[in-house]
Amino acid sequence: MNTLDCRAHRCPHPVVETRKLLLAEPDAELTVLVGDETARENVSRLAAGKGYKVRVEDTEGGFALVLIPSEQPVETTGPAVQGKTVAFISSDAMGNGSDELGRLLMKNFLFTLTELETAPDVLLFVNAGVKLTCEGSEALEALEKLACMGSDIASCGLCLDYFHLKDKLAAGRTTNMLDIAETLQKAGRTIRP
Repeated sequence: MNTLDCRAHRCPHPVVETRKLLLAEPDAELTVLVGDETARENVSRLAAGKGYKVRVEDTEGGFALVLIPSEQPVETTGPAVQGKTVAFISSDAMGNGSDELGRLLMKNFLFTLTELETAPDVLLFVNAGVKLTCEGSEALEALEKLACMGSDIASCGLCLDYFHLKDKLAAGRTTNMLDIAETLQKAGRTIRP
C-alpha cells in the first residue's frame, strides 16, 4: 500500500497529489495523511467520486485516509459536452470579501487548472482579470503551463488599454469583444471562477 504524506500542506495540494496517484495506480490501495479537516473532506470527496471506499482514522498531526478501490466502476451520467470549454475570468480575485484572499484563490484556481486531465480550451480575461496575464503577475507560471497544454489565453485589448497594460502583456494574446462574444456563444461549457 502506498502512503502519501500531505500533513504539512494545505488544499489544494493534498487533493492534487492524491488525484495524481489515483490516476497513476487506479487499482492500488492508498493511504493519504492530511493535517486538517478541510483536506480530509476534500480528499474524501475526490476519492468517493472516483469510486473509492474511504476509511478515516485519527493519526499524529491529523488524519489518515485509507482509500480502497471499488470493484465496481463509477458510472458517469449525462450527455457529453459539445463545443469548447471556456474559462471566463473577469477579475484578478475570486469571490467577494477579502481582496487579498480573492487573489490567492484565483492564483490557486489557475494552478489547479494545470493539474486537471484536460485544460480549458480557451481562457478569456476581461476587466481586472487582464492583470493576471501581465508582467509581475503571480499567475504567469500557471498560464504558461496552460498554454503549453494547448489552452488559448486571450486578454481583452480594451481592458488592457484601460489599465495601461497593453505593453505589459506577458501571457497569451490580445483579443477583442467580437472574438470574446463568439467564443462564449460557441462554448460547450463556460467556467466562471
